[in-house]
Amino acid sequence: MTTHHAEPWSPDVRRDVETLWRFHRVDDELRPVDVAVGLGSHDGGVAVYAAELYRRGLFPLIVFTGANAPTTVERFPRGEAVHFREIAQEYGVPASAIRVETRATNTVENINYTRDLLAAEGVSPQSVLLISRPYQQRRAQAIAAKLWPDVEILCSGAQHDLDTYVAIIGEPDRVANMLVGDTQRLELQGKSGEIDPQDIPGEVRAAYERLIAAGYTSRLIPASQTR
Repeated sequence: MTTHHAEPWSPDVRRDVETLWRFHRVDDELRPVDVAVGLGSHDGGVAVYAAELYRRGLFPLIVFTGANAPTTVERFPRGEAVHFREIAQEYGVPASAIRVETRATNTVENINYTRDLLAAEGVSPQSVLLISRPYQQRRAQAIAAKLWPDVEILCSGAQHDLDTYVAIIGEPDRVANMLVGDTQRLELQGKSGEIDPQDIPGEVRAAYERLIAAGYTSRLIPASQTR
């Protein structure tokens, strides 16, 4: 049964969440790229951060990708990518610099459908910056590297520490559960061959298992549904 915590995390839980948070972040050094890809999720801050990087001149075009998921439909009823486009425009990105991909319901589809959208426009990027919720980076990069092997893949997320991010999101349980889910998916997809096998350090695995034991299980999925 999934545990729901109304109070802040205990010190032990927070330490384990921090361990997963640090593991899943990539935060490549930022430099100009051909295209940015904003991965849909519950976190509208992805679009805010994408707009910031666009205004810094790091890319001329951004694709927001994402349909809806049970975890996002209330927050973004018209679809993740559509709402992200609107947020980015509010923060100064012109409509001409944005494309939306509205079918993807998982990270594999995010990459595949974005690649297809760009190809249909005659865009063949040599370098791509994936912009995601901060702790989605490791798995997103592994998936993109497998599906887009001839493209240089960089990753970044909003530059918040864990406590600041949780305060912004306002849902510590969601963050903990998503971190557990992404850790599971990273391992399962590595075993299935969807991505290269992943090295999960012992301290990360131990933190993951303790969080499962503590009830953070709402994002765990059967091994047959790892996308």
